[in-house]
Amino acid sequence: MNIKMVDLKGQYDKIKEEVNAGMQTVIDTSSFINGTKVKEFTENLSNYLGGINVVSCANGTDALQIALMALDLKPDDEVIVPVHTYVATAEVIALLRLKPVFVDVYPDLFTIDTSQIESKISSKTKAIVPVHLYGQCAEMEEILRIADRYNLFVIEDTAQAIGAKYAFTDGTVCMAGTMGTIGTTSFFPSKNLGCFGDGGAMFINDDELAKKCHMIANHGQSIKYHHDIIGCNSRLDSIQASVLDVKLKYLDDYNLARNEAAKTYDLLLKDVAGITTPKLSSVSTHVFHQYTILLNGGINRSDMQEFLKTKGVPTMIYYPIPLHKQKAYKIDELECSFPVADKLAEQVLSLPIHTELTKQEQEYIVLMIKEFLNK
Repeated sequence: MNIKMVDLKGQYDKIKEEVNAGMQTVIDTSSFINGTKVKEFTENLSNYLGGINVVSCANGTDALQIALMALDLKPDDEVIVPVHTYVATAEVIALLRLKPVFVDVYPDLFTIDTSQIESKISSKTKAIVPVHLYGQCAEMEEILRIADRYNLFVIEDTAQAIGAKYAFTDGTVCMAGTMGTIGTTSFFPSKNLGCFGDGGAMFINDDELAKKCHMIANHGQSIKYHHDIIGCNSRLDSIQASVLDVKLKYLDDYNLARNEAAKTYDLLLKDVAGITTPKLSSVSTHVFHQYTILLNGGINRSDMQEFLKTKGVPTMIYYPIPLHKQKAYKIDELECSFPVADKLAEQVLSLPIHTELTKQEQEYIVLMIKEFLNK
């Protein structure tokens, strides 16, 4: 079989007429920047998320950067982040001359270990950036409790978990990205809600803060040529918004399809020695942006990947080098260690998962995994 890690073409084929019509409308009106489609999409996404302000931008990394800029942090202020995440989470912190402070993650949920956060807080700490990794939320109730105690901002990195829901102990249920000071997301094509290029957005409950984020994304202006604050140029173009507006209508169906695929994997891999399937959070739903297994018992991951590749099965490693070992962020190993992240970097392996994945394909994938293990 020729299996895809993400089948964007198959997904497009099912909504082709709607997507093409939306893009054609943009072309016909020639309103490519800040057009009606952008406003329509952000309003619809706001409604989907419960009415929160949505400010669109050019990509998920910009969303994180603009969020930090809007909070008026000063050089050398510290921002707490999980050490097992994509580089963008820490990159924007360093870019703004802030200091990323790494915290290890849970070995089974892969999200930031909340029991370690308080030990990393100093007089310079100003914010926490929890990452809702692989598709489920970090433990937001505890994170928000800590943030409240120390007067810290919370910026949710929701790039992999849009559509996930978090349940608080009082029965309140919130959408991923809507609980902190600012939520951020990416619309990179492979995301659960992805466009045909780059795109991103911020979710903000505070109206004034939302206006500020919008200004920053538009050269620091609310009125053309009146630049009241330092900003940047970060806009979601109208064609991408038109694509996203169509896909948003199907997002819950897409996430359901991913969950069904995850259940199939769980069942097929249940009794396979040396493989640990993803653990589900007790407080968050999962939208399975990735289906990430752990390889135990001395399984050679590189050999497995190469074998599966020869059989037409792609795999990915998210992420092979934790942030504290990246040259750009490397810290003194004697200063701090991150044993869980180090172990995960050696053990994680993500299998194909997308809206078009069939049970037959999954059965083949697992059959090939078993064939490798039984060699």
